[in-house]
Amino acid sequence: MKKLSLIIAVFTLFTTVQSFAQTKENMEDNQYYSIEIIRYNIPSSDYDTFEKAYLEAGRLLEASPYCKGYHIIKGSDEPDHYIVTIYWTSEEDHLQKFRKSEQFTGFFQLVKPFYSNIAEMKHYHPPLVNWKKQ
Repeated sequence: MKKLSLIIAVFTLFTTVQSFAQTKENMEDNQYYSIEIIRYNIPSSDYDTFEKAYLEAGRLLEASPYCKGYHIIKGSDEPDHYIVTIYWTSEEDHLQKFRKSEQFTGFFQLVKPFYSNIAEMKHYHPPLVNWKKQ
């Protein structure tokens, strides 16, 4: 029984240290980027048009050296709500470089019809904690 308790204690310590190391590593990696969150309220009549526009606009984000990734999620409780999250190399790179780039012109033309549907468009710091199960 003591041997089993020791094994459990060692395993717990190992996973705690490993989790702390991953969190610390993520925090160090995350300090060098900015997250833009855009919340949209899209009427059901425009779901398809909005989704197609962002799928096409996503190709322009992928081509940008300033974009590290993005995702688009749709509300399940409130299907009119969409959240677009874009990860930029920095807030300055987004505002000063991407917005002056060739990719921005095409990107903006695609999403411009939905500009009046924006409920929020803000930059955020990287997560203070970024945990997920492996």
